[in-house]
Amino acid sequence: MPPESDREPLPFEPRQKSKKKKKAKATPPPTASVREKKSDSRSKRNANSSAIPEVVSQRMIRRMALMCGIPTGLGLSSFFIFYAAVSQGWAEIPPQLVFYATLGLFGLGFFGLSYGVLSTSWEEDRPGGWIGWQEFTLNAARLLQGWRTARQAAKEAKEN
Repeated sequence: MPPESDREPLPFEPRQKSKKKKKAKATPPPTASVREKKSDSRSKRNANSSAIPEVVSQRMIRRMALMCGIPTGLGLSSFFIFYAAVSQGWAEIPPQLVFYATLGLFGLGFFGLSYGVLSTSWEEDRPGGWIGWQEFTLNAARLLQGWRTARQAAKEAKEN
């Protein structure tokens, strides 16, 4: 993962919080109208900065449908394929094989959801690769860094 100073953060990445500054002196609370204006502008800004851009979300949906849909569809159709093979006398298939084959295909579908999201390029102007391994490693590193930052912030908040 490149250093944070080398690139601009993505619009929906969590912001890095700076160290807490000590309060100089207490100020009187603002009036209700000033508070409402500030909270409205803050909530709009947070909603816009944390929203996933439409281009990126469409890319994620396509990749998730491919990576999850194919194994899940094969898992569902495997029941019918095994049933046809056994009922027509083409093969003697033990029930354990049917169980493990469908379990494996459904498991691939489950992991395909996560891989579909993480293997998508999160940058609007860059579509990414066909398999998405470079994007997966970059996005997984971003995800882990975000978890570490959140855990550190929670630990600091607990200490204070």
